[in-house]
Amino acid sequence: MADRRLRVVLVHDWLTGMRGGERVLEVLCRMFPAAPIYTLISNPGQLSEFLCSHPIHTSCLQRMPGVMQHYRRMLPLFPAAIESLRLPPADLVISTSHCVAKGVRPPPGARHICYCFTPMRYAWVFYEEYFGGSLLKGLLLKPLLAQLRRWDRRVCDRVDMFVTLSEHVRARIRCFYEREAEIVYAPINTDFWTPDPENAPPGDYDLMVSALVPYKRIDLAVRSYTRSGMPLKIVGVGTEYQRLRAGAGANIEFLGRVNDDEVRRLYRKCRLLVFPGEEDFGLVPLEVQACGRPVVAYGRGGALETVVDGKTGLLFAEQTEDALQAAVARAAAMPWDRDVIRRHAEQFGDQQFIDGMFRCIETCLG
Repeated sequence: MADRRLRVVLVHDWLTGMRGGERVLEVLCRMFPAAPIYTLISNPGQLSEFLCSHPIHTSCLQRMPGVMQHYRRMLPLFPAAIESLRLPPADLVISTSHCVAKGVRPPPGARHICYCFTPMRYAWVFYEEYFGGSLLKGLLLKPLLAQLRRWDRRVCDRVDMFVTLSEHVRARIRCFYEREAEIVYAPINTDFWTPDPENAPPGDYDLMVSALVPYKRIDLAVRSYTRSGMPLKIVGVGTEYQRLRAGAGANIEFLGRVNDDEVRRLYRKCRLLVFPGEEDFGLVPLEVQACGRPVVAYGRGGALETVVDGKTGLLFAEQTEDALQAAVARAAAMPWDRDVIRRHAEQFGDQQFIDGMFRCIETCLG
C-alpha cells in the first residue's frame, strides 16, 4: 500500500459548494490529512467544516470583485489562473478535475494523478446544452471553446496517470485526450446514507436532487410531472431555477438548498428518485439506493453502471416526456426490495474508493 506519509498536494477546480466532486475531495483529504488544497476560488461559507479545516490556497481570481457570483463567466481566465498556482515541494499531486485543475504545473520531481470527473463538458460534449439557445453567444464562444480544447489537450502531458469514475468517462478520455485511465468508482458514505430505521412505508412524492443547470435535464421532469399531476419535490439551486419554476405546475415543489440530514429524510420517504440527465457517473442515484429507494434514470452514461435495471430501478431509453412518464408509472407499480437495493449501493462505499486510489498511487509511483 502507498505510504500515507507521502508529501501530497490536492488540486481542485473551485470550491463554491458541496457537490459530488467536493465529496470525493473530502475522502482524499481523509486519506491525506496533511495535504493542502489548491484551487481557483474558495467560498468557505458553502463548504463542510472538514474541508475548511484543511489549508486552502486560492488563485489570483479570488481577489476579483463579484467572483463568487460570476466566476463561471471568467472561464477564459481559468487556464492562466490554474497555471499561476505555485505548489510546494511534493511527492505526489492529485488533481480532481472537471475543468482546468489537471492543467496545474506540478513541482519538480512530483508525480501527478488526475482524478478526472470528465473532460470539460462545455468544451467537448455538452455544447448545445450550455450554449445552443443563443446564436450570438454560440458564435462568440466557438473560437474560445476551440482554444480551450487545444489547451485542455496539451496540458494532459502534465498528468502521469488518469483515474476516472466510470467506463463512460474513460471512453471520453480515450477519445479526447488519447490517454488510458484507470477506473475507481466515486464514493458514497454508506454509513450516513442508510434506509429508514423504522422501515416505514414510502410517501406519495417523487424526488429530484440536482444542480439546476441545463444538462441535468430537470426541464424534462418538470414538463412530464406537470402533465401527470404527480407530486415531485426538487432539491437544488442553479441558473435554471427561474425558468423551471415558471413552467412548473402546482404539484412541483422547489426546496432549494437543504442540508444532508434533510436530504436523507427525503430519500428515505420518497416513492422513487428521478434522474433524467446523461451523467458521467451520478452520486445521487447511489445515495438514494443506499437509503433503499429505487431510481428511474435515463439509460445512458453513468446510470448504466450505478442502476441495475429491474432490481434497483428502471432505465428509460429515450429522453422524452412520454418515456419518462411511462417508466415512472411502471416503477410505481413494481414491488421493490430495499435490502437488495441497499446491498447494491454498498459496493460503492468510501473504503472501496480508498483502496482503489491507493492501488493507483502505488502504480503511479512505481
